[in-house]
Amino acid sequence: MKLAPVLLTAALAVPSFAASCESLTSLSLPDAKITAAQIVPAGTFAPPGGARANAYKNVPDFCRVQATLTPSTDSDIKVEVWLPATAGWNHKFQAVGNGGWAGVISYGALAEGVKAGYATASTDTGHSTPGGNFALGHPEKLVDFSWRSEHEMTVKGKAIVQAFYGNAPQRSYWNGCSTGGRQALKEAQMFPEDFDGIIAGAPGNRNLMALWVAHALLKDPPSHIPPAKYPMIHKAALEACDARDGVKDGLIEDPTRCNFDPKVLLCKGEDSSDCLTAAQVEGARKVYQPFKNPRTGKDLFGPLAPGSELGWTVMAGGPEPYSAAVDQLKYVVYKDAAWDWRKFDFATDSALFEKPEHLMMNATDPNLKKFFSHGGRLLIYQGWNDQNVSPYNTVNYFKNVQETLGASKTANNIRLFMMPGMAHCSGGEGPNTFDKVGTLDRWVEEGKAPESVIASHSTDGKIDRTRPLCSYPQTAKYKGSGSIDDAANFVCQP
Repeated sequence: MKLAPVLLTAALAVPSFAASCESLTSLSLPDAKITAAQIVPAGTFAPPGGARANAYKNVPDFCRVQATLTPSTDSDIKVEVWLPATAGWNHKFQAVGNGGWAGVISYGALAEGVKAGYATASTDTGHSTPGGNFALGHPEKLVDFSWRSEHEMTVKGKAIVQAFYGNAPQRSYWNGCSTGGRQALKEAQMFPEDFDGIIAGAPGNRNLMALWVAHALLKDPPSHIPPAKYPMIHKAALEACDARDGVKDGLIEDPTRCNFDPKVLLCKGEDSSDCLTAAQVEGARKVYQPFKNPRTGKDLFGPLAPGSELGWTVMAGGPEPYSAAVDQLKYVVYKDAAWDWRKFDFATDSALFEKPEHLMMNATDPNLKKFFSHGGRLLIYQGWNDQNVSPYNTVNYFKNVQETLGASKTANNIRLFMMPGMAHCSGGEGPNTFDKVGTLDRWVEEGKAPESVIASHSTDGKIDRTRPLCSYPQTAKYKGSGSIDDAANFVCQP
């Protein structure tokens, strides 16, 4: 099609692009319809519902493109592409991921992308519900959620970028955490040409960990640990593990190097607020233990790590378990909205997770040869205190990639940064923020993999701790002098 010339107001000081924003509604794309395209003046965007509109006050002018993608007869994938509408575009494309079961556009991530100069895209993954009930009776929508919506968004998003600016993006990146981390790995595995660089935070592969925790702490009332006891368990874990890295700083640098047994908290008499009953001790032990195949002894999924206790409310606060895990079993595995999670037998029912529709949702294939062969870079990160996704699963995936392709052959294509004290994707007691996109961009552009990056922790908007994050399996070691809150006083060591 021949697009109309740019028709934007001089007040926005917009350079001459290949097309006006409004004219993009006539852009013809396969299995897609652009439903709206309009300039959003700086600082005026208000998300649906008007929630936290002030969070967008620093977003510059952008062309907001909304589209519906229909790669199947049952598909209804909503996509938004935000295009910097001034000379601030950096000639790069960034796709941003989702959380949970998605069902919403990631507006905050879109805003961050545009502020950094990226043409940025997000999808609702093909449905508009907060849980997994959309999948019941809709196998094509499950495909959309599992992988198709992200790929279709990427292809269409790049086409929109080409139409608006008259040039294809010079670089393309994925940036996601949790479900977005799973989406990231799925892209690298299934569509290795989509991106030059991929950020995969806390990849939320679908396994039985949440149900394992629920059975350990919620199924039998005597095993339930009241959330008021979590700080006590956390304190005991720190006392057992904190100083093993050479400095007592309130963080467990590497939980794999410490064995914490909650038995030290066993009540000597009646149950009280400062101890655990025998049933509670056994429940807590299960939370820290990987689940093994009862027949083969093989680890099927990892546990939560010592240090994560302050976040156990997500999985074990009760009275019902983490809804995302139950929804998966109800609507994908059993296809029964009335299914009772208490009836699940780990010894016999775990094999149900080998069904094709479940495997389709996961991103565990370690063969990234095609992604790496064109110079693709994969940056993985996760907090050791993650309360939603087992950090051990992420470490195991990293090791599987190395074992499959060779550690030396992948040395400049993949990096894993484990973050002491960080919770799920953000938050926690440890340094929990670093320049992920900038780190990846420099890696792609300059070709040298980062050996360490500086992360920070803030309180009330003020940075109060910095620490190097070390390329796994290295960890940060205190030099022996200076502030333990200053990254300059630590060095990465094996």
